[in-house]
Amino acid sequence: MTISLKPLPFSPDALAPHISATTVQLHHEHHEAGYVDRVNRLVSGTKLANHSLEQIIAVARDLDDQTLFDMAAQAWNHSFYWSSLHPHGGGLPHGAVATLIDKDFGSYDTFAEQLHQAATSKFGSGWAWIVLQSGRLYVTATSNADLPSEEQIPLLVIDVWEHAYYMDHQYRRAAYVGAVIEHFLNWEFANERLRLAGEDNRAPPSRLATNGLSQRVI
Repeated sequence: MTISLKPLPFSPDALAPHISATTVQLHHEHHEAGYVDRVNRLVSGTKLANHSLEQIIAVARDLDDQTLFDMAAQAWNHSFYWSSLHPHGGGLPHGAVATLIDKDFGSYDTFAEQLHQAATSKFGSGWAWIVLQSGRLYVTATSNADLPSEEQIPLLVIDVWEHAYYMDHQYRRAAYVGAVIEHFLNWEFANERLRLAGEDNRAPPSRLATNGLSQRVI
């Protein structure tokens, strides 16, 4: 098995003008592709060569192989990031995720403020996540290639590495984060993740920390 670069779920120019086609193409075809290529080179000729990306991440974490973990986790994070965006997304949520946001944050405005704060206050590079834990929604952030904890099921993520926004917004990370929240958060994807979480029926602790659900969810 070779880990492959998944195609974008939308055209490179679909997020313009907030995120330009050039940014999307460089992000996908160079940054993400570089992680995918590095994973394949690192596992080539080893027992991991026939493993899925999720399995590689889990093994790299267990073996404390930081280089392999970083490359594999970044490949997974980027794929999840593209799924978290939709050209006609953002704004007020709907469905099950809207119900949980109202219950757990009190209002959409409070939720959006917390997500914006998590994404803009993360020092250096990383990710801002919307996660489900024990039936409740939380906003959290991770550094570099780190993933949410094993107890957390990621629903959506915002990439806050500089290559995600610097070409379009320079140092104004807040402008990029605000645009993602207002225009691109993929509520359909979040609701599908919630549906699958329900079907997973509180999977046992052996589930991979990479996604908080069984591998069939990816």
